[in-house]
Amino acid sequence: MDQTEKLLMGIENVLSIAAELVDEVSRLKEVEEECRMLKEKLFLKQFTKSEKEVFALALDGHSTSEMQEILFKEKATIKMQRRSILQKLNVSSMKEAVDKFQKIS
Repeated sequence: MDQTEKLLMGIENVLSIAAELVDEVSRLKEVEEECRMLKEKLFLKQFTKSEKEVFALALDGHSTSEMQEILFKEKATIKMQRRSILQKLNVSSMKEAVDKFQKIS
């Protein structure tokens, strides 16, 4: 076996390993995405259905007044649900709640 053949075999080996690494990186990205989704589900599981609706609108940047119009609820109801979300997350503002959620994503 001459030098050229050895070099070609070495290159083939490196390419094979590189292909395996690309596949592994792809698999790890899928696992990472699944973990992110599970964290989000676990985070949101602590809320009632109504609180999830309010929180989803908060994530989109809606104000209490906008939430009231979108959800057809009284302002006091929206405020109570927002307060409940803040208590459950142990934060003092909806911005903090949104930031906390985004950190897990």
